Amino acid sequence: MRASRTIKRSRPVPETLLSVENLSTVFALRGRSLFSKSVELKAVSDVSFNLDEGETLGIVGESGCGKSTLGRSILRLIEPTGGRIVWQGRNLAELSNGEMRKARRDLSIIFQDPVASLDPRMNVGQIIAEPLKVAEPSLGRRDRRRRVETVMEEVGLAPEMINRYPHEFSGGQAQRIGIARAIVTEPKLIVCDEPVSALDVSIQAQIVNLLKALKERMGLTLIFISHDLSVVRLVSDRILVLYLGRIVEIGPRREVFQNPGHPYTKALLSAAPIPDPAIARSREKTALKGDPPSPINPPSGCAFRTRCPIARDVCAEELPPLAEVGAAHRAACLFSQEVRSEPALQG
Repeated sequence: MRASRTIKRSRPVPETLLSVENLSTVFALRGRSLFSKSVELKAVSDVSFNLDEGETLGIVGESGCGKSTLGRSILRLIEPTGGRIVWQGRNLAELSNGEMRKARRDLSIIFQDPVASLDPRMNVGQIIAEPLKVAEPSLGRRDRRRRVETVMEEVGLAPEMINRYPHEFSGGQAQRIGIARAIVTEPKLIVCDEPVSALDVSIQAQIVNLLKALKERMGLTLIFISHDLSVVRLVSDRILVLYLGRIVEIGPRREVFQNPGHPYTKALLSAAPIPDPAIARSREKTALKGDPPSPINPPSGCAFRTRCPIARDVCAEELPPLAEVGAAHRAACLFSQEVRSEPALQG
């Protein structure tokens, strides 16, 4: 394998690898009958953020909020309908299919369901080697096998397992295969799409620790998608909170956990488990009421207002901007200072 990259921590300003600018992804859904009009489902709306080299950005929110769609749109596994995705100075949306295939050497993904993401007709060696055939077609069979065996050891799999098939592995082992497939081309960015949500708690910790170790060893940059704040808290440098496809809060992990600026974030933190029983008993609970509204017909103004404990009439009239509430910390709430008056959780 090529020598692992190391992050030059002495640089005063980290290099920005990825800039997402006003990204939107809309799905056109067919009507129920032959003559009814199609409707639009706005899965991701006007999302913007930067990602620096070596950083881990955690993306959190309830199921259906657009987390996975955002991650896959960034990689163009789902084609976005608006905005720009600038990777190392190049707009990915403007790349041809051939140029995009070359770019994918540096862009990878780990899927949520470790078993369903593996082709049952292929053995481990074939599964892990598949990205190499696209990224490095000139690589010989012997060198390709050597690379596969090396990454298997990197993720904690014995090279002797190379000829086994997915059904012979546990869920945790299957996810290690998925991680090996994701890192075999030595990418710079990996989108981790809920990589531990389908695993037992004890196995989750092993996979999280593996990802953290690989990040340090290979100099990886990660987008870590999850609905589990206790997991995101362990791996992320910054937190991005999505609600109905829009960013409602983004900021440094400690800032967001200690003093959230949006009532939705505060409610998510209130539901997150805390290992200290004393703190868990004493903290204020902020329960979310009702279900998220339909993204096909979202509420006017602030989409969270129908569930918000501090919503007022003005919330139905204005779409709150993503405004500064702290150092590198922004929230989309007209009453952020009221939300931040009481710290939510130790970060």
